[in-house]
Amino acid sequence: MSKSSRSLSEDDSDRVVTLPFRTRTDDREEFFALFREGMALVERTANYLDGPGRRESKCLQPYIALAYATESMRLTTRLTQLATWLLARRAILNGDSVPPGSSAINPLDLPPISRVRGSRGYDELPAQLRELIEEAYRFHQKLSRFGGYGRRRGERKVQNPVARQMAQIQSAFA
Repeated sequence: MSKSSRSLSEDDSDRVVTLPFRTRTDDREEFFALFREGMALVERTANYLDGPGRRESKCLQPYIALAYATESMRLTTRLTQLATWLLARRAILNGDSVPPGSSAINPLDLPPISRVRGSRGYDELPAQLRELIEEAYRFHQKLSRFGGYGRRRGERKVQNPVARQMAQIQSAFA
């Protein structure tokens, strides 16, 4: 089994996706473009939530205010996870030390993405918050496709995390 993992698709959206991190020179520019895009999204979201979003949330009806609080926490958590992933990859690319047990060959996992559709009050949330949520989903999908990662022809689909870990162990000792 190859060390590369499958890409995120609509039906895989609740699973953890492990992305092998390439260290070839031609990937540096592509990665740093993604890094800048991701960090700009984090900054725009923080500025919105601390400024206009805070003011807008005070004017919402109670059930919409609850949806606002829930979605803003989900968004913040998702962006924190994505930023962590980006920062870890940048450290690897820059030759910085990485946590024990991790390396460019055995990368961190990209967190799963969960998309709540039709939750009560979502459609009445401020438009800018919904736009940031959608942008975060698109960015997560872009990261999961970074470099064209996906299952290769003939590679079997790993059904659960234990099987995935076993496949990685077998691969390491092959």
